[in-house]
Amino acid sequence: MRRKFHTLDVFTNEPLTGNPLAVVLDSDGLDTARMQAVAREFNLSETVFVFAPRDPVNTAHIRIFTPAQELPFAGHPTVGAAILLAELRAPEILAREDISVVLEEEVGPVTCTVRHLKGAAARASFGIPRLPEPGPAIGPPDAIAAALGLNVADIGLAGHDPTVFTAGVPFAFVPVAGRGAIGRAKPVTAHWQTAFGGGRLSAYLYCNEPEGKAHHWRARMFGPEFGIVEDPATGSAAAAFAGVVMAYDKPADGDHTLIIEQGFEMGRPSLITLGLDVSGGKLTSASIGGHAVMVAQGFIDV
Repeated sequence: MRRKFHTLDVFTNEPLTGNPLAVVLDSDGLDTARMQAVAREFNLSETVFVFAPRDPVNTAHIRIFTPAQELPFAGHPTVGAAILLAELRAPEILAREDISVVLEEEVGPVTCTVRHLKGAAARASFGIPRLPEPGPAIGPPDAIAAALGLNVADIGLAGHDPTVFTAGVPFAFVPVAGRGAIGRAKPVTAHWQTAFGGGRLSAYLYCNEPEGKAHHWRARMFGPEFGIVEDPATGSAAAAFAGVVMAYDKPADGDHTLIIEQGFEMGRPSLITLGLDVSGGKLTSASIGGHAVMVAQGFIDV
């Protein structure tokens, strides 16, 4: 069967930067094995498959696959799919006002606000479906350094320790000494399970030495267990990173906006906006936002 697909670059204003995403429309009739095979064919960090919503009040039901497995939730597929569906289904409305898009994901319904920006790429933001929760302990600094091709002295940052958090998908968060250390990092799969446990954890490296003056964090994400050597922008990790910020930086009550830069070492610069709402010293809600641009469209016969 011939099915329409689009590719977008997400968390960027510019084509050929950001995180590429494939979105397959009209996916009814595709089973899990077939969708996994299609995701391997595209060989992008994630591929989204769009179905009719289970609840007719929602916009669509989507399933998200990396080249190796299905994910219950991911940020750049959520942003990209929301913008694509808004632009395809209601371009006239989007041109004059914001549109709410509700995507049924395996983690639950995710409500996105899509905004048309005159002379710029559309932008979407969504409240994260689950607040971050801490996960199990990971290996000691020497094991983590070996798994990332770094020195032990590179691991650690101003009171931050390696930890695990999840907001639907768990990540090992590794603070490093600076942008130079992040630039030298590379995954060493022989040491991966020793460093990051028996589970299928990806490693999210971060430091507080961003390149952009208005930015707050620099990050890289390696996910060899998911078939992703390196991801240009990882919204689900940014969502869980809210737990890291709360645990170590303890932001004051109020609203906070943090800009995370990622993908620069890959030549795919990406910017993710992480919003935090803190009350009584606790995180009450968080959001992820970013731009996306359509790059290509076509048909796949599957």
